[in-house]
Amino acid sequence: FANNRNLLIVNFTALKKIIMVTNERIKAITVTAASYLFILLFVYAAVSKLTDFHNFRIQVAQSPLLTAFAGFIAVSVVAAELIVSVLLSFDKTRLLGLYWSFSLMVMFSIYIFLILNYSPYVPCSCGGILEDMGWKEHLWFNIGFVVLSGVAIFLVESRHTDGMLKFSFRIFAAWIAFPSS
Repeated sequence: FANNRNLLIVNFTALKKIIMVTNERIKAITVTAASYLFILLFVYAAVSKLTDFHNFRIQVAQSPLLTAFAGFIAVSVVAAELIVSVLLSFDKTRLLGLYWSFSLMVMFSIYIFLILNYSPYVPCSCGGILEDMGWKEHLWFNIGFVVLSGVAIFLVESRHTDGMLKFSFRIFAAWIAFPSS
């Protein structure tokens, strides 16, 4: 009976290790898939804007919120999308890229929310497939990507206990900096 009990304990320990390894693999695959989705989204959006950059800049200038900074914003958005795509491409910079993805998608979502709720004119400055979406659909699309980036960041940070503490602090700091009053 003692041998069977020891065998059961050994098998349980081995099963626990297999589950832990499988969970880490699932986390890694999820983070990689999220990163590739962001790369696809940002490169596609940047290329769409660059192919008709003159029109994109005019559309940004038509926004009642961005008129004064249209030239700077048009260049900055395209540059940010391409830089974030590069950051997401490498393991060493992926977490930074995910934080920037989260930030960009939150900013884009806030912009759409403000345009929908406080602007008398709703300009269209998105290109490609996203241009065919309505503004409300676009907002929900962006919120989905905000959630995706949040989940990916959480999975990367959860690998380390101190990482979870940093992640929690960053979320709290963002909440303090941008209260939803």
